Amino acid sequence: MFSFLSTNASAGARLSLLQLSIAGVLWGTAGVVVQVVAARTGLGAVQIGFYRLLFAAGTMLLLGLPARRQIWAAFRSAPGAVITAGVGLAAYQALYFVAVRLTGVSIATVVSLGLAPVLLSAWETIRTRQRPGNAELGASAAAIIGLVLISSVTADGATTDDSATGSGMTAAGLGLLAAIASGTVYAASTALSRRTTQGVPPLILTTLSCTIGAIALAPIAVARGVAFAPSFQPIALLGYLGAITTALAYACFYTGLRHTSGSVAVVVTLLEPLTAALLAVLLIGEPLALPTIVGGLLLLGAVTTLYLGAGRSAEAPAPSGQPALTE
Repeated sequence: MFSFLSTNASAGARLSLLQLSIAGVLWGTAGVVVQVVAARTGLGAVQIGFYRLLFAAGTMLLLGLPARRQIWAAFRSAPGAVITAGVGLAAYQALYFVAVRLTGVSIATVVSLGLAPVLLSAWETIRTRQRPGNAELGASAAAIIGLVLISSVTADGATTDDSATGSGMTAAGLGLLAAIASGTVYAASTALSRRTTQGVPPLILTTLSCTIGAIALAPIAVARGVAFAPSFQPIALLGYLGAITTALAYACFYTGLRHTSGSVAVVVTLLEPLTAALLAVLLIGEPLALPTIVGGLLLLGAVTTLYLGAGRSAEAPAPSGQPALTE
């Protein structure tokens, strides 16, 4: 069971990018589901995020029951990295929710998701002492511009369960800091997870990360109140959020990270806001604005460029002293 998503060496970087693309699309379906769950239960985004990780952890622990010794062995082999990955998973989601509450969806999304590829690209440049290729830089720039255009459509600033407190300037400043912190933690967690996946199987890392993330987010969620009147639809939707948009998505994400640089990975997963925007048009009836169309084309073009570039990198050896895209 725990080998169904393992990568094949012959599949190369394109399979890794496909796995990352699947993760981004699955994450993008979560937004509409969260809105429905919030309307039916009265739960806030943080509480729903906790249930999301809880259902994900339960799903992975159930599937991994025959491999429980391997899971425990993996935890003991790298406890610090695994705990940090799990806490990071919970932290950047919680910080993002805070940023949304204080600044609105547009600013929170652009700063949090847009900052991550920039930070990771800078870190990889420093670490390898090699400047990213022109195609990768161009794809990153196009993806970030596309993200800005798509997010600008939600500039009316939809909020979550709480009202911002304090003055507008103070709330905006704190929200911006939360968005920066979310993007920074996301970048750091991706870099750490990429290294961890080299020694810990991706599905086992998914199990441990979701479990630790749920434990880390539990005190905040419980303090805000996690009780709701149970009924089939919200429970089923929470199950979907946990099993599909978290457990399956992070299994794909961690698997794809094994053969893809962190900066490329976070660019590809920017398919998340594009998927969310398209679902809002199809399911909620939001108008298909021109910025969404242009931003979507830029994002798809960026992912296509990385996909084609990964295939060429896999087919030809890297020049002396320059690492290939797949490490």
